[in-house]
Amino acid sequence: EVQLVESGGGLVQAGGSLRLSCAASGFTFDDFDDAAIGWYRQFPGKEREGVSCISHSDGRTYYEDSVKGRFTISSDHAKKTVYLQMNSLNLEDAAVYYCAAVLSPLCPPVVAGAAGYDYWGQGTQVTVSS
Repeated sequence: EVQLVESGGGLVQAGGSLRLSCAASGFTFDDFDDAAIGWYRQFPGKEREGVSCISHSDGRTYYEDSVKGRFTISSDHAKKTVYLQMNSLNLEDAAVYYCAAVLSPLCPPVVAGAAGYDYWGQGTQVTVSS
């Protein structure tokens, strides 16, 4: 069964950086390469919102407008791990971050929301202090 485990969250001062990791297991090598991996975040009292996505079939990446230029998603195929490098963090970035996966050649459309993914990790907390 596919499992996703996030790590790398923690406390960081505003303006600082963190790198989140999403380790995937249960995928075959070929299936992982055909999968799309996304990052979502959830603020207190709100629904999960999309942050970024990478489609391994073509290597294309996507970002929510508020993180463009600050966050970078990448993948290590050998380790079956997807990363989210977060720079210039601000107070509005504080949330629980989740990674999600779907066996698809493309990232799910924005309109699909969280329903576009089939597998989810447990989340990792990112706290930003002023």
